[in-house]
Amino acid sequence: MSVAASYLYRNGRRVEAVPFEAASIPSTDNEFIWIGLHKPSRDELLLLQSRFGLHELSIADALSSLQMPKLSVYDNQLFVIAKTAQLEGDQITYGETAIFVGKRYIITVRNGSERGHGELRGRLEASPKTLCHGTDYILHAILDFIIDGYLPIVRTIEDAVLDMERKMLDAFLDRSQITRIFKLRREVILFQRVLDAMLDLCGKLYHLDLPSLDREAKPYFRDALQHMHRVETMVASLRDVITSVFEASNLLEQQRQGTITRQLAAWAAILAVPTAIAGIYGMNFDNMPELKTSYGYFIVLAVIAIMCIALFIRFKRARWI
Repeated sequence: MSVAASYLYRNGRRVEAVPFEAASIPSTDNEFIWIGLHKPSRDELLLLQSRFGLHELSIADALSSLQMPKLSVYDNQLFVIAKTAQLEGDQITYGETAIFVGKRYIITVRNGSERGHGELRGRLEASPKTLCHGTDYILHAILDFIIDGYLPIVRTIEDAVLDMERKMLDAFLDRSQITRIFKLRREVILFQRVLDAMLDLCGKLYHLDLPSLDREAKPYFRDALQHMHRVETMVASLRDVITSVFEASNLLEQQRQGTITRQLAAWAAILAVPTAIAGIYGMNFDNMPELKTSYGYFIVLAVIAIMCIALFIRFKRARWI
């Protein structure tokens, strides 16, 4: 059985556990039922459809693992899909949480997310005055819980990028590090698309008049919207940092290559002096008077040494060596 929890609440307090097979819409307005499912089968969702009047299109979406965040309205029922995320190595993996919201019931369906709602449920049950607001408040709490899960991903990637930035200042980034930068950049771009869809979802919940959502709940959804704005700003900044690290690495590499090129040019200029002189005296001409002098060999060596030392000092001052 995929049922994680199924409880009836009255006036914000848990009353009793409700067997999944017997779950139905409570009869009074001060009661609601909260059912949590993890990777349910089609038959289980069809059973809930018959008992709670869930729309068939929402059932199909809840069973799919390829959904983006969205909001659908079916008569007096809201259907929300939120995208969960977790970091595995350098890869962000995604899951979906489908939420059926009625005035006296809320049903959550988790697919691809191992982060359960048990802790969240316990935190909400510890504040009956807040929980008595009803299912719209629980919807906000679940969305806020999912958005909170994005923050460790951003911080972990940011730490990895800053670590590469520190290493970049000391040595060239090797092929594996450059590959990792591109991989992280790709993951962040895809993550940003998910955040844009989640931002749009939170905006609709705050701005639109929707069934099963009281006006008193609007400030909570405004808080979720602001929370999403903060996360999206952090991710946009992170993307800029990744790009700047790669660009700075390229600039430093070009600078180092320029330094090496200047050094090679300086040594080539120094070595050109003895090469030129040796080339001249290596020519087999008979009429070369200085070949007959007693100290010609030593004078030529001295000239070569003086010129090479002079060039070396000049290039050293110019910081070419």
